Amino acid sequence: MYPHIRTALGAFIAIVQSTLAPGVFAFAIAASFLLQPYGANAQSVSQAHEAPHIVTNQAFLENLAGSAAFDVDDIGQVFGHILTQLPDRVHVYPTENYYYFRFFQNGVEYAGNIRLATADRDEGLVHFAYFPAANAGRSEGEMRYKLLGSDDGVAIERLGPLSYSITYQGRTVIFDLNDLSTVEPPPELIADDEIYLGPVYDESGIQFYLMYNQRLKIFHYVLNERAAIPDALIPASYTDRIVIGRRSGFAFYRDAGLDRKILIGVHAANVAVNNYYDGPFDQLPDNFNTDDRLRLAIEESDPSTAGQIDRYGYYNSGIGRYLIGPYTQFTKEQDLVNFHLCATNPELDASLYYSCFAVQGGGVQ
Repeated sequence: MYPHIRTALGAFIAIVQSTLAPGVFAFAIAASFLLQPYGANAQSVSQAHEAPHIVTNQAFLENLAGSAAFDVDDIGQVFGHILTQLPDRVHVYPTENYYYFRFFQNGVEYAGNIRLATADRDEGLVHFAYFPAANAGRSEGEMRYKLLGSDDGVAIERLGPLSYSITYQGRTVIFDLNDLSTVEPPPELIADDEIYLGPVYDESGIQFYLMYNQRLKIFHYVLNERAAIPDALIPASYTDRIVIGRRSGFAFYRDAGLDRKILIGVHAANVAVNNYYDGPFDQLPDNFNTDDRLRLAIEESDPSTAGQIDRYGYYNSGIGRYLIGPYTQFTKEQDLVNFHLCATNPELDASLYYSCFAVQGGGVQ
């Protein structure tokens, strides 16, 4: 993704332009199933809460020193190795259906994912990608990617609406996708002129409602507070209207009109290394996109996309997916003050209030 994002706060102010760091597939900076202190077996969120495990430097160093028994340049070998390391059944939490992993090979950390995409999983196809992970000193390395299917010896079977098995070289793993079909925001959290486009379960573990304001033609990610929030939200030093996640670095504005929190920023350092905390733009509610509402909202907000995208927001030309990123990147909490200045500006027309929290732009994720 190489989108160029322009931040606008209605007609009032503009926040600094920024460019998303390269990378198509987000990856974990936390544990993966291949790094032993984090556990080789998949756990549900509730199980993890009942029995939290510790992370040790010893295990990290011992995994780092190892050398995987496969050719890292051979996509088939890597895919087979990943499947053998998984339990028989796993749960895919993110709503764009990415199952993330990471491993070390000769001292180099690799990140990647297995994705059962809504568009082609029922055609017997699965997306597989991995690459040398980015860090503070270097960007990501060359990506190895392949759309795998029967020609590659990979069999995909649909077991239910949101359950699939993947079989390769005699190994079968069942992937249960996240069923959020009953998740809806309470009516009192939906502003006038807004429509709800679906639930978002971010790879950070934080959940959102994707909203679209038809009058202002802007999107918002609204925090789902009916779900557990696995973070501590700390007020900014200059106003308690802005709160920032201690773990995630996600910044929210406490809506003065409704009892809700709107995502206004993600930390630039997380975007730079393309980790779990780079924002929910890549976790749209694909499994619950059953009509043209998302496409129509994108086309209305950005007329240049009219006739150019499908109902998921993918460009018909194949260049990628339209970026819905209505938030800025920041490095310190003072970078967010303009959101508050806009929202509390006594001269601001009340009808433009929600434009204070919109990052306009577009681009391709």
